[in-house]
Amino acid sequence: MSRQHDFDAFVVARTPALSRTAYLLTGDAHLAEDLVQTALFKAAKAWHRIEGDPEPYVRRILYTQNVSWWRQRRLQETALGSYDGAAPGVDADLRLSLEQALARLTTRQRTVLVLRYFEDLTEVQTGHALGIGSGTVKSIARQALARLRTLSPDLAELIGDAS
Repeated sequence: MSRQHDFDAFVVARTPALSRTAYLLTGDAHLAEDLVQTALFKAAKAWHRIEGDPEPYVRRILYTQNVSWWRQRRLQETALGSYDGAAPGVDADLRLSLEQALARLTTRQRTVLVLRYFEDLTEVQTGHALGIGSGTVKSIARQALARLRTLSPDLAELIGDAS
């Protein structure tokens, strides 16, 4: 198979999953599309250098590009819109509550929670993906979960509270 065919197959197969992650990172369907397109564009330029599974490489681009936008303050906080790419079988009310709760977090807090709990990365992997230390990841995650507990007590079962 040619490199172009490999890239095309990757895009077709993985764009839905990348889009879900991008939406969770940005909280906006349009920004998520931009983020995925930017990541895929950068991956396409480097495709000839990628060895093995390209997904970790593309996801790292996704994460770092989101952080770059956040650091440059080019992104403005916006209300979450509707997203039709939600996982099937997820309670609509619960999904809406989660979207609203994530919208209340800072971009950095939301990114750390998405990587840790949606992408199931370890603290070390999350820190590596974002270019920060694992201690910083722990601190941001702790602050974000505390903020969720305060602002959205209805999500207690998702964040492990028995109360």
